[in-house]
Amino acid sequence: MFVTKEFKFDAAHFLTDYHGKCEKLHGHTYKLHVTVKGDVKEDGMVMDFVELKKIVNERVISKLDHSLLNDTIDNPSAENIAIWIWNRLKDISGAKLYEIKVWETDTSFVTYRAE
Repeated sequence: MFVTKEFKFDAAHFLTDYHGKCEKLHGHTYKLHVTVKGDVKEDGMVMDFVELKKIVNERVISKLDHSLLNDTIDNPSAENIAIWIWNRLKDISGAKLYEIKVWETDTSFVTYRAE
């Protein structure tokens, strides 16, 4: 079974290893999906949405929201943001982290799974 929680955060960034308009400082409202997998436990859940929200807010959203991503993540492309988030969440207890999706715009996103 897969359980997914959606988050949003606003942040600015510039791409240090890219040549084009995105190398200049600009911002996005990012959308994030965090998906965990596991078996349904006796309480009828894989993982409580409230607990997943608490963990992601503490480890990720509180660090990235209304920030300059370059202060936290080297060359913060959507791909590098997803990897950074994965590394912050990979040891979630109670379920196994399955997938991270990061939307930079409404129509552009990356998916990361460490397989």
